[in-house]
Amino acid sequence: MEFTPFEFKSRLILTELLGRRAATLPELTDGIRSVPLSSIYHHTHRFLQQHHFLSPEPPNDFAYWVTNMLNEDVAGEMLASIDVMQFVRLSDLRNRFLDLLEGYLKSVKHKVAGKCPEGEEFHFMSSRIFVISTGHVAQSVEEFREILKSVSIHSIYFHMFEARLRLEKGDNDFSIFLRSAGKERAAEEISRLDPYTFTLEGLRDRILNIVENSR
Repeated sequence: MEFTPFEFKSRLILTELLGRRAATLPELTDGIRSVPLSSIYHHTHRFLQQHHFLSPEPPNDFAYWVTNMLNEDVAGEMLASIDVMQFVRLSDLRNRFLDLLEGYLKSVKHKVAGKCPEGEEFHFMSSRIFVISTGHVAQSVEEFREILKSVSIHSIYFHMFEARLRLEKGDNDFSIFLRSAGKERAAEEISRLDPYTFTLEGLRDRILNIVENSR
């Protein structure tokens, strides 16, 4: 793989209301089926960015709403159990939610008539993301390590999470760069990390440790 310098990027997010809401489990299922994939990304990854100081991270929006607003504990636990790190395509992640919800609805049939309290409907949202340069470019692994110590957690989030799933690169940007620099072992070790078990600062420290030990 040809070596290329690593440009650290970050992003700004504009949250958009899609004008669609759900008050019941069937309505939530129909919404998940119909909204753009950017909405699926928003409702499954937003918590980590907003609550980067929490470890482990809170559940996805769908699971939280089903459990706390519909009081459907079984369905909520099913949705919360989905490991989003298993997916490299948002379409596959959407289908997993649909498979679980549709299967649950079939199993209980007409018994599911629960409706959330008025004013607690699920509002589908989306994230419009603007990618920006941080102005930092690493020409070597040593420069990469030094810059990684000081860039914002937003940059770490972009390269570790968004590159892999929203941009569907199949791997995080850090591993892709390290692999091109001949650091295959470090690249693989970072690829195998479950970033959802770390705070973003903790994730920075773990990546730095892996890179430093690869020298």
